[in-house]
Amino acid sequence: MNDDSAFEHWKEVIEMSVFVKFETPKELSDKAYSLAEMARDGGKIKKGTNEVTKAVERSAAAIVIMATDVEPPEILAHMPALCEERNVPYVYVPSKAELGAAIGLDKPTASIAIIDVGKGKALCDEIAQAAAALKN
Repeated sequence: MNDDSAFEHWKEVIEMSVFVKFETPKELSDKAYSLAEMARDGGKIKKGTNEVTKAVERSAAAIVIMATDVEPPEILAHMPALCEERNVPYVYVPSKAELGAAIGLDKPTASIAIIDVGKGKALCDEIAQAAAALKN
């Protein structure tokens, strides 16, 4: 690893550590995107940090999905603690653009709260269990 790539690696780690509490494997991120698509087609979703925060505070969210490439990262700094306080499972995905696309938006979104998972109940439970195991 040269100096530039080492610097970029540690810069990412430091920036992500502001709100990212665990590293999400690609397989789990892909399942989270799939769950978002399922909820888009047959469930109910809240998008954007303000709406997601309200859904979690009201204990209406079944699961929260957050992007790790959010700038500035402080936008989502409160979310993991709030989710844990309200016993709402949460998971991270690498791309806000891909998260937005998964729910049918042309614009990126930092986070979504799935209120009604529609036909994705089993997948939601699987993701929540996997995320809980990563936190321990």
